[in-house]
Order: sequence, then C-alpha cells, then structure tokens
Amino acid sequence: MFLMAAQVMQLPDVAEHFKGNAFWDAVAFHTSHVAWTGCSLHDLIQPSFSFMVGVALPFSLAARMSRGASTSSLWSHALLRAVILVMLGVALRSMGKPQTNWTFEDTLSQIGLGYPFLFALGFAAMRLRWLTFAVILAGYWLLFALYSGTSTGPVPKDWTHHFTGFAANWNLNANAAWAFDTWFMNLFPRVKEFTGNSGGYSTLNFIPTLATMLLGLIAGQWIKDGPRDAALCKRLAIAGAISLAVGYAWHISGLCPSVKKIWTPSWVLVSGGWCFLLMAAFLWIIDVRGFQRWASPLVIIGMNSIAIYIMSWTMDGFFGEMLTTHLGKAPFLILGPAFEPMLHGVGILLIYWLILWWMYRNKVFIRI
Repeated sequence: MFLMAAQVMQLPDVAEHFKGNAFWDAVAFHTSHVAWTGCSLHDLIQPSFSFMVGVALPFSLAARMSRGASTSSLWSHALLRAVILVMLGVALRSMGKPQTNWTFEDTLSQIGLGYPFLFALGFAAMRLRWLTFAVILAGYWLLFALYSGTSTGPVPKDWTHHFTGFAANWNLNANAAWAFDTWFMNLFPRVKEFTGNSGGYSTLNFIPTLATMLLGLIAGQWIKDGPRDAALCKRLAIAGAISLAVGYAWHISGLCPSVKKIWTPSWVLVSGGWCFLLMAAFLWIIDVRGFQRWASPLVIIGMNSIAIYIMSWTMDGFFGEMLTTHLGKAPFLILGPAFEPMLHGVGILLIYWLILWWMYRNKVFIRI
C-alpha cells in the first residue's frame, strides 16, 4: 500500500532529469510498470495485495467462527464483500467519465470477482487447494494456447514488444482474454464500442489472480498453523524459489511469456515467488529476529489498506492543491525544479499517513 501511494512522488518524472545515471535509471524502472513482459518492483504491488487477501483469509475465518458465526452468515458476508469490491473498483474507474465506466480490471474488482471461489477454498483441504491452483494455471494457459484469432485491438503505433511464433498468442490485444472482452464489455452501456484496453488488461485476469490469492491462502495457512520460526521462513523461501524457477523457465521456453498486464500463468508463478520470498523475509526480520518497531509506520498504513487505496485514487489532487495554496511552491523547490514533484508528493504522503495515524489511534478501521 505504501508503494502504491508513493506513486504521487512521480519518481519516473524526476528520473527523466538524470538519464544515464544508474541509480535514477533503476528508480525509474522500479517505480513504473514494464511495457509488457518482465517485472519491476512496481509490478509486484497488485500481486502482493492479492496475495495478502489470501494470507488473511485463514485468520479471518478462524476469528469469525470462534465468535459463533454460522456458515450461512459467513457466506452472506463473503458474497456481499465480493459485490462491494467489484462495484467499488467500477466506481473508481468511472471517476471523470460521463457515465458508469463498466470495466473490471481494477485491483478491487479483480479481487472481488475471485473472492467467492477463494472463500470456498478456505474450507478445503490443502491438497484440493494445490490441485485447484494447478488446474487454474493449466486451464488458463490452454485458453490462450488454443486461441486462433487474427484480428487485434488498439495497439500503440510504436509498439515493439510483440512476441513471435507460439508466444504470439499472448500479444497485446490479440489474445483470448481480449477477444472475450470485445464481446463481454459491449454487453454494458458504453459511450462507444469497446475494442480493447490500451494497456491490455482484461476482465478474465481475475482467474489467474485467483491463483495468486490461492498462493496467499496456502502461505497464510502455514503461518496460522505453525510456529513463526526459522523453519517456517525456510519453508516460505523454498516455495518462493521453486515458484520463481518454474515461472522463469516457463517464460524463457517461449511456451508461456510472463506478462503482468494479462496475468499469464508464468506471471502467477514469478510474482507469487517474489511474494513468498518477501513474506519469508518480513517474518524472519519481524517475528524471528524481533525487529518490530521500524515497521510501525507501515502497520498504520496496512491496517487501513482500503482507506489508503481509495485516498490515493480520489485525494491526490485535492491535497496537492491545498499544499500549493497554503505553502506556495518555494518549499518544494529547495532541491531544484527537478525534485519539485517528488517533494510535493512527499507532502501529500505525509498528509495521508497522518490521517491513517489518527484513524489507527482512534481504532477506526475501514473493512468490507
């Protein structure tokens, strides 16, 4: 959530002033999405969010069942949560539009579409969870592999990232998920006909996103059921290493390119591998080694993840204008014009954090 909100610092724009500098080139890469294939730190934000939804589920189920919640009430809440997440994503994507923008690629919508299936698997045995994970990856790969369409949707004129050969089945707006959306999205009222998402994102991404959430569910079960010790960290790290190795091998073979924007099966494994490794690292630092105080500012953000998500979508402009109105531009120019957007963004981030800190202190947590 912090990395997502930190987009307001506009670090790629700052890096434009220092092209050729290794440090700023790395900053630009890791604070932007890759064009199509590959993986930056920024690309791991959505998988991490989805992964954590799965991690939280075993704890949530156990807590509610310990309070005597019935299966029917649990399911009612899960389905309501799914609907709210989907519609909240639609609402955010409709901002500034002349009418409801029926699109389902937003992170919240993607989680909402897959959540009922994840919830059902929360009651399943570990073996069934792994089997479902494998079926999702194999089935989704087959859907793209068998696609034989030849037409394409909107593609930038300077696009140089198309695959060739068999891998071309995973090209931008020339794949099975794009073909589905050219039918499905036009079932909704639209200002003009839907011909494709310019970034390549699709509704069907929720299916492999469910696989990412499943990895989180498996990790969460391990964490809940076992002691948080070095052995658990090792188990998570091994799972991450295997997932990364298989994902990258699948990508390098040309049989399944790793593309975040269409959430390919190899991307599920690559991003899931990094999520496992990050989880292992944080558990080792915080729970095993006991270094906890440094994480307190992040805990304050994470405890209100929905709040910071919505704020980052709706309040950047408002707080940015407020800072300029009351402080002028001078405070943000102390390091020169190149760093003005970064310092301005730091100011907005500080306001966000203070709001979340107040909410944390007063035990105000927005949950769905």
